[in-house]
Amino acid sequence: MKIGNKLKENIVFIVSVAIAIMLIIYGSIYADKLSGISNRIMSWVSTNFGWLYIACILGFILFLLWITMSKWGKIRLGKDNEKPEYSNFSWFAMLFCGATGIGLVFWSIAEPISHYVSPPQTIEAGTIEAAEFSIRTCFLHWGITQFSCFAIVGLGLAYFQFRKGKSSLISNLLEPLVGEKATKGVWGKIVDIFSVVVSYAGVATSLGLGVSQICGGLNYLADIPNNNRTWFAVILVITLVFLASAISGIDKGIKILSSINAYIAILLLILAFFVGPKIPILNTLVRSTGQHIQYFFSDVTMISSFGDNTWIMNWRVFYYAWFIAWTPFVGMFIARISKGRTIREFIIGTVIAPTIFTILWLSVFGTIALSVSGEWSMKELVNMIASPETAVFIVFEKYAFSKILSVLVIILLAVFFITSADSATYSLSMMTSGGDMEPPKYKKVIWAIIEAAIAYLLLSAGSLKPLQTISIAASLPFLFVMIAMCPALVRELKKEKQN
Repeated sequence: MKIGNKLKENIVFIVSVAIAIMLIIYGSIYADKLSGISNRIMSWVSTNFGWLYIACILGFILFLLWITMSKWGKIRLGKDNEKPEYSNFSWFAMLFCGATGIGLVFWSIAEPISHYVSPPQTIEAGTIEAAEFSIRTCFLHWGITQFSCFAIVGLGLAYFQFRKGKSSLISNLLEPLVGEKATKGVWGKIVDIFSVVVSYAGVATSLGLGVSQICGGLNYLADIPNNNRTWFAVILVITLVFLASAISGIDKGIKILSSINAYIAILLLILAFFVGPKIPILNTLVRSTGQHIQYFFSDVTMISSFGDNTWIMNWRVFYYAWFIAWTPFVGMFIARISKGRTIREFIIGTVIAPTIFTILWLSVFGTIALSVSGEWSMKELVNMIASPETAVFIVFEKYAFSKILSVLVIILLAVFFITSADSATYSLSMMTSGGDMEPPKYKKVIWAIIEAAIAYLLLSAGSLKPLQTISIAASLPFLFVMIAMCPALVRELKKEKQN
């Protein structure tokens, strides 16, 4: 009887781990087949539901704006007199480092160049128009669109967990719509298992990208071989560090590492600004921010009824789907560290603040990239972005203190790797422990090993892209869960008025 109850309690953990093991085995043995399957799935999803992703992203942004400005914005995520657990700086640092900071660093040079040399068909490549479109596109991809996705799930979890006393499970967010019986039953377990699978597939591929750039930088700067052995060594060292951090808890682990990473990021940003073309950077900040606001709605909803949507599907829809694939674990993590904040504070802190930092970051690094683009031919630029892991180091070579900048990037990536994996390990452990805010250490160890194993095996098999594509395609069902979260939250918020 006890064994049966224990099995029932851990069904989400057992099934999720089993699926992870099958993915590792299949992905490492049948990489080509996995690639073909993932491409077909993603093509079908983007072609038939690209419009839905675009509409939902805009809807999530408007929903959060409405909630922020409403009377519900004053409601505290906790008891009425509860105060925040963390200072604003620690909170912001953990928010940013636990989310997609590693992706922002990875793409901060390669993506602006990519849009410059290969913009949508309506824009001529290599022109001023292409450069301006490139910067504001990066603002959109790495700013408000992704953080709004995270905030939708994070707000729901924080509210239901700290205000309503529910466990921290994705399925609980649907209770106001489907009832407690459904969320505690089979359908609730399916939602929770699916959330876990989408999460570790998404985070493993991002960690793999981080490792590829770290190793690419080490190869470019110190001629260290960029091969399986180096990947294994880097993943092993970093895994041991983030595992130790995860086991030690948020206050001793993630909080400290995130603060260190925030200082390194600020140092790199300031140094890059002074080394780079200062006046063009400031001009970019002003001009591109203005254009970002001016073209915001048309850029967010950019899709053609009659023309070619290839670029839109490869970038806009791809990114929107990728961010949604990240929302279960990122949302759970930011909910956990936001206890005691008001709803208005939460939305401003998780959407507006990181978006502002992202705009500053991309104004600096986007201008640094595009200012020296004339040093190479268009063909050479295309070849450069074909290996995005080394693009940042190649571009830095055109500036003073290039070695220092490159070393800081490698350190920043390593710590981002640690903090992202740390927060993911904590969230996955919570999600597979019935929402327990202090999950067992053995589950943290297991998830840390799984994340590292997927990242290494699929990186060495050359199939990071297929797993990333599968996680993105799998985000479609979770998108419907996110849509349902909005009316479910409103239904509960309306009860506050009655109390």
